[in-house]
Amino acid sequence: MQKILDAILAGDLASLGTLPVPESYRGVTVRADEVEMFAGRAHADKDPRESLHVDEVPTPELGPGEALVAVMASAINYNTVWTSIFEPMDTFGFLRRYGRTSPLAKRHDQPYHVVGSDLAGVVLRTGPGVNAWQAGDEVVAHCLNVELEHPDGHNDTMLDPEQRIWGFETNFGGLAELALVKSNQLMPKPAHLSWEEAACPGLVNSTAYRQLVSRNGAGMKQGDTVLIWGASGGLGSYATQFALNGGATPVCVVSSPQKAEICRKMGAELIIDRNAEGYRFWKDENTQDPKEWKRFGARIRELTGGDDPDIVFEHPGKETFGASVYVARKGGTIVTCASTSGFMHQYDNRYLWMNLKNIVGSHFANYREAWEANRLIAKGKIHPTLSGVYPLEQTGQAAYDVHRNAHQGKVGVLCLAPEEGLGVRNPELREQHLPAINRFRGV
Repeated sequence: MQKILDAILAGDLASLGTLPVPESYRGVTVRADEVEMFAGRAHADKDPRESLHVDEVPTPELGPGEALVAVMASAINYNTVWTSIFEPMDTFGFLRRYGRTSPLAKRHDQPYHVVGSDLAGVVLRTGPGVNAWQAGDEVVAHCLNVELEHPDGHNDTMLDPEQRIWGFETNFGGLAELALVKSNQLMPKPAHLSWEEAACPGLVNSTAYRQLVSRNGAGMKQGDTVLIWGASGGLGSYATQFALNGGATPVCVVSSPQKAEICRKMGAELIIDRNAEGYRFWKDENTQDPKEWKRFGARIRELTGGDDPDIVFEHPGKETFGASVYVARKGGTIVTCASTSGFMHQYDNRYLWMNLKNIVGSHFANYREAWEANRLIAKGKIHPTLSGVYPLEQTGQAAYDVHRNAHQGKVGVLCLAPEEGLGVRNPELREQHLPAINRFRGV
């Protein structure tokens, strides 16, 4: 592994195809024999630092249409938090089901799960049938793993019945020294970014692009008012940038003055600090408070000059969904991609059907959407939201921070990269955008 790293650091990428691939590598794992370790604990008390391990694991066999990537950096997503606390279920069921689909997929069914759904790195090997990529290519990866053997996937690959999220529903993910991906997950690494900066947008940037911009999501247009929950977080920070970049007006919902200031740095002007203003959408565990929905809607109109949101960018789920349905304008869209506060949503259907509102489910992105989202990063139109970086050995702490919502934007992880700041190939473009690249750092 050291020879591979030395070649990458020296810029001798052409030699990577001739260097031997290690028989094993270090990866961040959860273990099948520990899935009950948090039994009886409350959600908030489940600690990723206890369940995430850095283990030496065998290098998987490389199959047709696949690539083996030397991972310089990765990042934490909420799916890694879910995996680490075994909620809402352990991920070994995903691996077992995938393993039954083919002899080659059987590789993924292991008593360990190498996690992680982001990476920036360098291609080491490609399998039969791969022509677009070769050893030495600097890449990032999106997390759509799809078989494309069913007609349903050929209009939108996210509808393929064998669509999975790499590193969550498959093994050999990106929080590791090596990663196994399908070649159609690969995209060019933005040349003006360091490894850790390039690694952090992948999942959330692509998800936000489909959810907000794509015709498969909300189809945002110029002039739209967009309510964005968690606007300084991993997803919301990209949604805020897409809204501003696309001529829409974001209304950013945050939970602290520090997060409000980050939104202002991105260029947003309409901001609601939900904690400071005391919104409590639930009276108790089972009862929502419509008066709070109305107070929240009035606050939005106060900020916008009377406009209700054309689009509500939803991902908290249970805690906020009733309010989201209420505040969307007549004929507006509530687009949801997650449920970090709970999966069972409740809302008053009168406000949906009588006002002809739409609820749209959005899940990650197809290859085209991910490519377009990455292209905006590469052009310096959208910027990374990296706030902090951990070494691979402290991935558990990084996931713990995300679990507690103690982070801003994205949290990165150095895998093979020995330090931050490496991998920049276009310093001129970087210099033009350095304040935007760094605006989340250290917050």
